[in-house]
Amino acid sequence: MKLPEPQSRTFSSLISDIEKGQIKIPQFQRDFVWDIQKSAQLMDSIVKGYPIGTFIFWRTKERLRSVRNFGNLKLPDTVEGEYVDFVLDGQQRMTSLFASLKGAKIVRDNGKEDDYGEIYLDLTADEDDQIVILDKSTKEPESLIRLTDLLYGGLTLLAKFPPQYHNIIEEYKKRIEAYNYSIVQIREAPIDIATEIFTRINVGGKPLSVFEIMIAKTFDADKDFDLSEKYQDLIEDLKPLDYETISDATVLQTVSMLLEKECQKKVILKLDKSKFIAIWKSAVDAIHRTIEYFRGYYRIPVSQLLPYNALIVPFAYFFYLHPDKPIGDKQKYLQDFFWRCSISGRYSSGVESKLAQDIKRIDLILNDELPRYDWAVNTSDKFLIDNGWFSAGRSFIKAILCLYAYQQPKSFNDNSIVNISNYWLKQANSKNYHHFFPKAYLKKQQEEEFYINHILNITIVENFLNKREIRAYAPSKYMEKFKKVNQDLKGTMMTHLISDLDEFGVWDNDYDKFFEARALEVSKELQKRIIPQDIDKTHSVVLLDEVVEDEPEDNE
Repeated sequence: MKLPEPQSRTFSSLISDIEKGQIKIPQFQRDFVWDIQKSAQLMDSIVKGYPIGTFIFWRTKERLRSVRNFGNLKLPDTVEGEYVDFVLDGQQRMTSLFASLKGAKIVRDNGKEDDYGEIYLDLTADEDDQIVILDKSTKEPESLIRLTDLLYGGLTLLAKFPPQYHNIIEEYKKRIEAYNYSIVQIREAPIDIATEIFTRINVGGKPLSVFEIMIAKTFDADKDFDLSEKYQDLIEDLKPLDYETISDATVLQTVSMLLEKECQKKVILKLDKSKFIAIWKSAVDAIHRTIEYFRGYYRIPVSQLLPYNALIVPFAYFFYLHPDKPIGDKQKYLQDFFWRCSISGRYSSGVESKLAQDIKRIDLILNDELPRYDWAVNTSDKFLIDNGWFSAGRSFIKAILCLYAYQQPKSFNDNSIVNISNYWLKQANSKNYHHFFPKAYLKKQQEEEFYINHILNITIVENFLNKREIRAYAPSKYMEKFKKVNQDLKGTMMTHLISDLDEFGVWDNDYDKFFEARALEVSKELQKRIIPQDIDKTHSVVLLDEVVEDEPEDNE
């Protein structure tokens, strides 16, 4: 590797090299995220002659398997055998420059299009004012010139402007064309050195996530390994299983735990590249086995219902070391571990350190030993009542929803199994969530909001029923309709942990009776899954799980 070489380039040189395909964005860089307003501010700095920072290029003849184009614009490939300059630092500025100076249209991932041809220079602005602007609504047309017209318009176009603006137009054009861009070029360094430089540039600040840094650190063209693509392949594989919302952080934590039994950020960033690549396939296999187990044994059909993504990590560790399905004591101890974590708010804070502690518990389970826990759980009906206010982002609520899903809830009208999908469960007002005693009905009865919007009043139904059949009717009224068309309504309601419509006060519209009976039913289900320990009797439980503001809404 040669020593870094400081350079300066002009506007025309940079644009030319980008258009020829000589300057590229490596795949391990993040997407272009600057908005057009920020790009206009950058151009304003250039017009005023302010420094805009140094670009760092990695010059090499090495070809990366994947590269990004500037702002998703289609540009030619680098000519085979010639050098390419990969942007290690400054790609947001570089993409902004190119798009602004060429008047490009950039389509974002969300479909929004930014037209960089609509960037103007205000010819009446003072040096202290914003010269490069986007909003032209308050300006006279003859006092504005498009940035692209300024650079490429030619004498005929420029001559159309009032004479008093000719000098300033010429001055601005000169400033842009003569501006020297500061570049440090890293020449002929191997990919490992380039990604290490990239990592060191970014690790200290906020621009890149740990995952984005690890994309750079683990990239290996010879081994055909691109973490970004490998992760996307995993997500595509999980889509048919409805577990595509598993985060990149969870996947990194899993790999780190398999290699080091720890998963703090500093540990992940120091993972050996060759070991990371070598274990990837086994880690993915362990994640798949975990998801199959969650779907099959716990009957959690979709990832949005998981109390924590982090639960994937200890279970993947288990399946990495124990490829077969657990039976006997292992099965019981794993179930106890899953529910203790889920109903206690275990991973609501300090996730990495708690995962490291819990891996030791998984080691005990692998050895057919019951772990001892230093946190208590409470499965009583009273605890459910006191802590069950509904918010779909709370781990405690998700745990109860997992209990509901385990019963494979059936449709009130035709006894078919309710389809639960990630698509509907992305929001707390999911049409899968239904207040059995509708909110509007209970508000008329002057019931307290806490007890209206409560997990014990939630059932999982289809959108069709929620919207058209149930609405705001009293339970006795809409259930009478279903009784006429569903010959096994009693069996159907048992799949919603409502075991007897009379005992649950449904025909009398007795909400207090329903509420207390369902609390007992849910409590019984939880108790089946927990192995009691002394700590559960001697310590009080305070939930520390997440809270979001959303709540479900009936279609009233």
